[in-house]
Amino acid sequence: MRNFRILLGIGALFAANIAHACKECGGLGKAAWIARELEPKASQLYPNAPIVEYSLDVTETTLSPAGKPVRALTLNGSVPGPTLRFREGDVARIHVNNRLANEETSTHWHGLLLPNLEDGVPYVTTPPIRAGESRTFEFLLKHAGTYWYHSHTGLQEQRGVYGSIVVEPKAGIPARTDVSHIDREEVVVLSDWTNENPNDVMRTLLRGSDWYAIRKGTAQSLVGAIKSGYLKDYLNREKSRLPPMDVSDVAYDAFLVNGKPRQRFVARPGETIRLRVINAAASTYFYLNSAAGPLTIIAADGIDVAPIHQKRLLIGMAETYDVLVTVPESGAWEVRATAQDNSGHASLFVGEGAENAAPAPGALNAYSMNVALAAVLDQLDDSGELTDAEALAAESDRPLPPYKRLKATVPTTLPADAPVREVTLKLTGDMMRYLWSINGKAIDEQSTIPVKKGEVLRLVLVNNTMMHHPMHLHGHFFRLLMPDAVDPKYAPLKHTVDVPPMSRRIIEFYADEDRDWLFHCHLLYHMMAGMARVFSYPAGAELTPADATAVATATPAKTPAPGTASLSKFTYRPALGEHAMPHTYAWIDGSVQSHMSMGMGTIQRGRDNLNLMWETGWERVEKTEYEIDATYSHYFNPRWVAFAGYRLTNMMEGHDAVIAGATYRLPYMVDFTTTLQSNGDVRVALAKMLQLTTRVGVMARAEYDTAEKFSWQVGASYTLTKRFSAISTYDSDYGLGAGVGFRF
Repeated sequence: MRNFRILLGIGALFAANIAHACKECGGLGKAAWIARELEPKASQLYPNAPIVEYSLDVTETTLSPAGKPVRALTLNGSVPGPTLRFREGDVARIHVNNRLANEETSTHWHGLLLPNLEDGVPYVTTPPIRAGESRTFEFLLKHAGTYWYHSHTGLQEQRGVYGSIVVEPKAGIPARTDVSHIDREEVVVLSDWTNENPNDVMRTLLRGSDWYAIRKGTAQSLVGAIKSGYLKDYLNREKSRLPPMDVSDVAYDAFLVNGKPRQRFVARPGETIRLRVINAAASTYFYLNSAAGPLTIIAADGIDVAPIHQKRLLIGMAETYDVLVTVPESGAWEVRATAQDNSGHASLFVGEGAENAAPAPGALNAYSMNVALAAVLDQLDDSGELTDAEALAAESDRPLPPYKRLKATVPTTLPADAPVREVTLKLTGDMMRYLWSINGKAIDEQSTIPVKKGEVLRLVLVNNTMMHHPMHLHGHFFRLLMPDAVDPKYAPLKHTVDVPPMSRRIIEFYADEDRDWLFHCHLLYHMMAGMARVFSYPAGAELTPADATAVATATPAKTPAPGTASLSKFTYRPALGEHAMPHTYAWIDGSVQSHMSMGMGTIQRGRDNLNLMWETGWERVEKTEYEIDATYSHYFNPRWVAFAGYRLTNMMEGHDAVIAGATYRLPYMVDFTTTLQSNGDVRVALAKMLQLTTRVGVMARAEYDTAEKFSWQVGASYTLTKRFSAISTYDSDYGLGAGVGFRF
């Protein structure tokens, strides 16, 4: 009973931590929400504007774009949803009907400048849409261009809730780009597709699994480094305690263009087609190129730019580009969207006849540190000063986005008399734990950045990780300030920017809105793991000098109970809701072998874990021995984890005891753990995992216990599937054995 009470206390400690994270803060209540909904809508504010009306039904169905029938969410029965077409100056009236049985949903109108209430981020700007209910969005179309819409609820975007938006310029307004005649246009929505449940994908990422890299053949290994000639880089990375570089987190079953792996547009020879390209993928950058020759870029993120040519265009999640392709005299010509990690592609063919394939990008070298630092070197080049032809000739096989060469068609300078405030935001994270953050803190730990209306906010985005991050700002366009760019006066306007590994981007925007606007990584799983903030305009308050340099901290809100999504019951909590709540996932990772069993079950929420670790052996001992540790642990950073709990054991010289300790990561990714017991015993241990080949891993562990003295273990495993491995270990206490490793 005493042991049970101790274990119950550990659970209570974990629950108390969750309760603290769920503590409700102040904010607008039900009356304020109702007041906001009763404010004049766009159709009332602009009574002479044409109203263009659509209805979108969010439904559940079964689709099989990768050959296997799986559960998907659709808009009006399809993935992607329908293209919504407007003209600048129209009032959009869009009815979103949630036909799901048990899920809330939402719709964000990505890239459009609209009233805060219509932005569609649940619990931040807009009430969520409960199952069986509807919401009507109304807003004026203030600017032309290529945009899109998607769910901002959970992982619904990965499951299919997205579509395209096209806003034509006002009638009689000439195009601001000097381009040749355009015969017609087509919308191209790129996306990634997994046959797995996205929640299982998230769980796999959170537990630090290498399965997706193994499946794609991109997992780094000692033998791979030797074969590629980059052993020194590999060892230097391990010495620096950096995880392997990976340009994509997930192994996808298909990449899609307009919902299919292959599409064909009928076109006549000589036609010039405007492709409105939207990257609606959850976590895939695409290289876009054409068999018909270089692409002509005429717009980025919906805004016209001076035309430039690019052989291969890297387009991040949530970015849009308008490109021109001219159909050659005969044949069908591929416009190819290749996943940045080369794990697959989607194909669009224009024209009729024999197919002409677009060249694939060269192999990705995941071992070279120079490749990882390519963006740093790119900042030092002078491509912005080259002519279009010179830049085209100098373009690398795997280029970064052509930001230095993008030039707005009209000056984009901000008010000269506005005060300028610079804020540095470091993009941080741990790939192995899959905790993503800004300035070392996830959104549940630090949620808001104060912004004063009338100021220019200049953001220095510093990427301290080994992955690309597409950062998106709601409710604003920002100027992208690139070193050695064409002309700072004509800095391009964007709403999403790629920040490459170990590099930086500088953006600035004029704060002319109010209320709260989300800023986040548009790699869906990174956002859900914490890489987000809310730019918050104080209601009727001036920023103090202290405010101007500090980042406000908001207390996370309680997870809404079922049935609280309707306006009559919904309570507004700024910067909160699911975007500011750490999510809870559980898994078990262990093995059963001929001589012993060991493993750990985990419940993880943000930085906190409940762990149940076991080791039991039956060979070379008189009776089956066991040691079970039930602990609560807290992750501080990639190097430090502290834990406390209780140990149950029947091992010789062992004692049941309260335990506490910490794990520190040494160079070469060696974990050093110290454990103190309430009876005075001390244990120290060293452990190292090493990926020998893509599927073969080896491990070694040595520990000294003041009661049980010295013990050690070595082993090897071969990954068979996501769930199972073949494993063999030699243990100093239990001898040699073999069996099966499992992960659920």
